[in-house]
Amino acid sequence: MEEVKKKDILLNLADLDDTARVCRALSSETRLEILKCLIDRAMTISELAEKFYLPMSSMCLHIKTLREANLISVVPKPGIRGSQKLCGMKTTSVTLDLFAHVNKRTGKPPAYIYMPIGHYSNCEVCPPCGIASATSYLHYEDSPYGFYFSDHIDAAIIWFTKGFLEYQFPNFSLQQGKVSQIEFTFEICSEAPGYNNNWPSNITLEINHNPVVTFLTKGDYGGRKGSCNPDWWSDSNSQFGEFKRFTITDQGSFLDGEKVSEETIESLKMKEGYHFSFILKVDENSSHVGGMNLFGKHFGDHPQDIIMKVDYEAE
Repeated sequence: MEEVKKKDILLNLADLDDTARVCRALSSETRLEILKCLIDRAMTISELAEKFYLPMSSMCLHIKTLREANLISVVPKPGIRGSQKLCGMKTTSVTLDLFAHVNKRTGKPPAYIYMPIGHYSNCEVCPPCGIASATSYLHYEDSPYGFYFSDHIDAAIIWFTKGFLEYQFPNFSLQQGKVSQIEFTFEICSEAPGYNNNWPSNITLEINHNPVVTFLTKGDYGGRKGSCNPDWWSDSNSQFGEFKRFTITDQGSFLDGEKVSEETIESLKMKEGYHFSFILKVDENSSHVGGMNLFGKHFGDHPQDIIMKVDYEAE
């Protein structure tokens, strides 16, 4: 079956038809339970009907509603008894922005910078470590040499025990209006042999070489396949991570909505020059040196690399 690319669904009150369609699909507890099943694995309509003790006609209606909301995909699956309909997840998240239609009228739309995880400008890693693209390993496992070959730009998953990755983000978008906040999102976890759901690691985030926050990832997660992982990736490897949202404003820095530092856009000098550095680091002197897995858009549960979003104040 051809892989279906999963996308986030962004809803707003300017498009009432789409918003109502998705909200209607999510308003049923049965349909929510169906989505929980499909997150674990793709299933045919007949398998779902049997699991939920529902007649095929009822299950078909539920599937139709979810499909029309673009929450799931339904594709033919050849079988011994003829073709069946195989259902799978089509999205990873649903966001309703209640003020998006207001921002379109009164403010500048957000700017986005998409940074592939392989496009680091500098690195230092200690084995065990590794780097892989969406289709294969890029070098021998546990060899830092692979991080310095030119094809590292194709990396879709990166892991190491201690060290850092440094990215250079252009700050052109920070010059295009009065910035209200800068947001970074990424998927990350610890690094253990194989995987270990209880394997804590301290990971430090730096801006322009200033440590802003050190956060704890609780494990190197496995036990089920990551939603975006390619088929060739072994089930015994790391599968998915924790989704992190780091925000910087004029009032301070926030991780997952909680204030973690007094550092601001100005104090971090993010507007100076032509770029600023964004570093993810496992410090050998931290209390939990549990390594790091960084997931790109072809691995983990979130089909994205590192995304920077710049929001502007209304004019």
